[in-house]
Amino acid sequence: MGTVSEPIDLPRPSRRGRLLRIGAALVVLLAIAGYLVVQYVSGGPGAPRCVAGTGDGQGATFEMSPEQAENAATISAVGISHGMPERAVTIALATAMQESGLRNLNHGDRDSLGLFQQRPSQGWGNAEQIMDPVYSAGKFYKHLAEVPGYSRLPLTVAAQKVQRSAYPQAYAKHEPDAAVLTAALTGRESASLTCTVAKNARPGDPAQVRAGLTKAFGEGTAPDGQSTGAGREVTVPVRVTEGTAGAGAEREQRGWALAHWAVAQASSLHIAQVSYAGRTWSADDSADGWSKAPASATAPASTGRGSAAGPSGDGTQEVRITLAP
Repeated sequence: MGTVSEPIDLPRPSRRGRLLRIGAALVVLLAIAGYLVVQYVSGGPGAPRCVAGTGDGQGATFEMSPEQAENAATISAVGISHGMPERAVTIALATAMQESGLRNLNHGDRDSLGLFQQRPSQGWGNAEQIMDPVYSAGKFYKHLAEVPGYSRLPLTVAAQKVQRSAYPQAYAKHEPDAAVLTAALTGRESASLTCTVAKNARPGDPAQVRAGLTKAFGEGTAPDGQSTGAGREVTVPVRVTEGTAGAGAEREQRGWALAHWAVAQASSLHIAQVSYAGRTWSADDSADGWSKAPASATAPASTGRGSAAGPSGDGTQEVRITLAP
């Protein structure tokens, strides 16, 4: 008669062991989630991102998230509206890169807030004002304009006279990237800012686009709005003083500043297409950047005030912003 083996009592996993394994699994999941968040915010592979650089694709570039692009475009637009030179915009962008990473932070050292980490206790305004990028950029430019000869000073010196930072030399490392951004956002380099964006989940609001343009660039921007069959459109006339030397170049640069601002705001304002000077950026083909616009996109819109494109009819004197339907 065969022997019957005795059952073996396997040790049961302890409660502490189970908790350790569950904890380890949670740590791994949190690490993965954190990585994905960082990749999204920083514009990692597959995430929406924006790139500034020369329009021909040669030379230095600067890559950023859509949030950073929105804030950088606002800083530049406010500088333009205040009549500040490009050097001032470069100083402002480099300062915001160092102070906040071009993010509108609701925290900081002591009571520091916003893009420039301005402090309510030091007379920069109240917390709500400082958290408004247009306001905070305007305050920075106001103080910078009061620095004698700031445009001839080293960037670190000019920025420090406004910010009074404990680490003034830190601004210097951002100057090359800030210069690339300035060239694009002020419109000196055409078709030089592009963003890849996620598919628009909801329609854009023309009123929000007009309000954003007017707030950032000033009342003189005066965009027009109209409805089309394919979607809603905002037409922005590019106005300069006629008859002055260099008026054509000034108009083109301002037009590209407006167009690049619109691309930078594409994610938040649900912009589907931007057209200017025979070039078009489209959200559907955003990975391709700016392409030659079809004739229908560059033809002057009928606004009831005459063509904003001028005698050539090529659309170079207006920026057309089409919103997601």
